[in-house]
Amino acid sequence: MIMNDVKNIMTHVHAKLQNQETTDLNEFLMTKIRDLETDKRELVGVFGKTGAGKTSLINAVIGVKKLLPSGDVDACTSVMIKVEANGLNSNYEAEIEFINKEEWEDELGTVDRFLEDDEEQENHDDDEENDGYHDLIEKLTAIYGEEWKQKSSQQLMDNRYFREIPEFLQSTKKILTCESAIELSAKMLKYTKQGEDKDIKRWYWPLVKCVTVKVPQNHFLQHVTLVDLPGNGDRNKSRDSMWKKVVGNCSTVWIVSEINRAASDRESWEILKSASNFLGNGGECRYIHFICTKSDVLGDLHDPSPADAQAKILNRNLRAKEAVGKEFNKLNKIKKYFSNECFKVFTVSSAEFLKPKNLKPEDTEIPELQDFLQNLNDSHSVTLNYVSGAQGILSLIQGASLKKVANCYKVVCDDLETNLNCQLDGIRDEMREIYSTFVKCLDEGVETSKSSCKNTLKFFLYPTRKSGSAQYYILKSVVKNGGIHKPKKGKEINFNMKLTSFLNKSIDEEFRKTFPNEGNCGPFNGVINKFSLDTEKLKPKYTDAGLQLTFLKTEEEKIKTKLNKIIRDNKKVIYMSLTKTVEEIMKECYEKAAEFRGKNTLQNIRETIHVYVHNFQNSMFEKAKNVMLDLLLKLMADILGLLEKDMMESIELSLKTEDCTIPDVSTELGMVQKLWEELNSGMDT
Repeated sequence: MIMNDVKNIMTHVHAKLQNQETTDLNEFLMTKIRDLETDKRELVGVFGKTGAGKTSLINAVIGVKKLLPSGDVDACTSVMIKVEANGLNSNYEAEIEFINKEEWEDELGTVDRFLEDDEEQENHDDDEENDGYHDLIEKLTAIYGEEWKQKSSQQLMDNRYFREIPEFLQSTKKILTCESAIELSAKMLKYTKQGEDKDIKRWYWPLVKCVTVKVPQNHFLQHVTLVDLPGNGDRNKSRDSMWKKVVGNCSTVWIVSEINRAASDRESWEILKSASNFLGNGGECRYIHFICTKSDVLGDLHDPSPADAQAKILNRNLRAKEAVGKEFNKLNKIKKYFSNECFKVFTVSSAEFLKPKNLKPEDTEIPELQDFLQNLNDSHSVTLNYVSGAQGILSLIQGASLKKVANCYKVVCDDLETNLNCQLDGIRDEMREIYSTFVKCLDEGVETSKSSCKNTLKFFLYPTRKSGSAQYYILKSVVKNGGIHKPKKGKEINFNMKLTSFLNKSIDEEFRKTFPNEGNCGPFNGVINKFSLDTEKLKPKYTDAGLQLTFLKTEEEKIKTKLNKIIRDNKKVIYMSLTKTVEEIMKECYEKAAEFRGKNTLQNIRETIHVYVHNFQNSMFEKAKNVMLDLLLKLMADILGLLEKDMMESIELSLKTEDCTIPDVSTELGMVQKLWEELNSGMDT
């Protein structure tokens, strides 16, 4: 309500300014009003294998029983599903984004390559080596039935197969709109690979990159998006790229596993470990929640009384939390990025929450997760930031309209510019220290990488506990896919990351201190968050400039929010640059190795990789180090430049401009100040 009232006021003020003579100050003010609108969302990534209760959990948490269909026990989630609020109307909607046509053509072309590999390699006694082939067959059968066996790749791209989804051919999104959740659930089944329906003749999930489900009238999801994620990315490049981006943007992850095997569920812990780079230094994750589902399922009790069932459930919940907590403490790699304060275990029962039998709602722990989402939603502070910014802009307009431009304004400007330069010097000094530390850490990392390169190659090229045919298929997959092998189940093999592992280790601790995901300190040891022009101290001294100083105070907060977002986005690029640089250097090697055919292919691939890495190891690790340092230096320069430019522009236009065309907004300012006080008093209570 408050947000809408303030938006209406600012729309009215914007119209007033448009009716005035065009000046630098007017243009500046109208831009500031437009910039009040923001749409940053908090992402909560939900991981867990099919059958663990992910969809039931999401349905229960958002309070909609049959929105997302439950998957088959044997199904594997491959389509990313986002769930967020529909703020535009009262319908349930699904927005379906497809991979592009060229990518599907490329996937169809891999059938011939798989058949080639089968001819080259006679022994294939491992299931793992056939994963990619079986995965592709499953996709082809879903779309084409048995027809694909008699058709060429070109014939399979005939438009008749895609009549129901012209959006796929046009590279646009398909929108499904329904009045009820259950109706939408049925309609989007063929796009999500979840649930069963024998009447569906053609499934389209292999062509889908992402489905965004929009739920009406949901206060948990106004600024929060729940994302049902595949475990470790996808073989399809665009889906995998989207997976990495979304995981890197998650502020919270939920690892979902059935309670009766949560602590020993190897797959759940592997998911967490494989995603750790994208959640920690390569991401912005602040909370990890391990969610044990189906806490109400008691297999060994026959018709217990409600009291006995409740006691047994709650007792097992305590044991499960303790066991999962112990497992988390064993994960040294994860603990590098996340403290115990970031980690929490929940034991939930979606069934009991939706239809109580033995448990009170609070014992299901669904309300606790709802409270978490509500707090995450509220902490986003969209309303608070908007109203605060509006008050600052109106203060500047009113101050300028009073035309009190006097000599004291020059003195105020001098004081503000002195404060600004002093603050910038402090930030520069801190950044220099950080840069020097990065150089030292990375120099050590380069030397360790060089000395360890021989062992890294040995363990990668000649893995133990793998048959010769398995080694063949893995290495073939690695060189075909830019250094990465993605099994259908289990941990991804990324040779580029193996090569940079010592470089990453050398910088991990310093990187986490410089760019923390948790806590209130902020990046660069807190110097950005501490930035201040001390406008509050100047107000008693310069009463005539009080309104302008109020505006500058709100500008400080806005620029800090803007800079923190820039830093958050760039730090992910900086951290992942080590692996990306090595991947780019190794590209020529992979392409050469992928060309081998016939006998001795495995040995030829090994020799090609070994010789290439040996020849380029010195320059490769040095270049990776230099690219990271260049990106860090650029970020530092950009932050300082943007901070100086924006604050100087605000100071000059608010205090050095004599503008006779500014309207009176005293009434609007009074209204927004009143709404600001109302908003703050509501937050206090």
